[in-house]
Amino acid sequence: MGKKGKEIVKLDVDELLKTLNKAFADEWLAHYQYWVGAKVAVGPMRGAVVAELVQHAADELRHADMLTERIIQLGGKPLLAPSDWEKHTNCGYLVPSDSSVKALLEQNVEGERCAIVTYNKILEMTKDKDQITYNMVLEILADEVEHEEDLEALQEDMMAAKGMF
Repeated sequence: MGKKGKEIVKLDVDELLKTLNKAFADEWLAHYQYWVGAKVAVGPMRGAVVAELVQHAADELRHADMLTERIIQLGGKPLLAPSDWEKHTNCGYLVPSDSSVKALLEQNVEGERCAIVTYNKILEMTKDKDQITYNMVLEILADEVEHEEDLEALQEDMMAAKGMF
């Protein structure tokens, strides 16, 4: 990180790096959870659910990339071993052992709610102390809020469709 870049960060950079790496772990696990869920999904409205899961998987991968860039800018390294992701995650990984679209939606709504809490905490941590990280996290948080809304809308659509039969 450049000299001026370091000067504008007004918080413990090591602590921030730990926090960003935990979010990085969350994003990789979320990416995989969405990706594999899209592969194994079965049940009503499968097409719509799979399309949403695939889109969210791509978004989570993009978030991991954004976090990686910022971690490197701050002079750190992203978690290099996938085995470290589960050790450092905030939100964990929910194995899609029940591949019904209903169960997958429930799992992923839970994951998005955890992500919203996580990114809100990072916003509070960086507000008025690291505007670059703050703005990046604000963008990611907006996506996570949209993901929760998308998944809840699919759940509502499934309930409405169920009532039609």
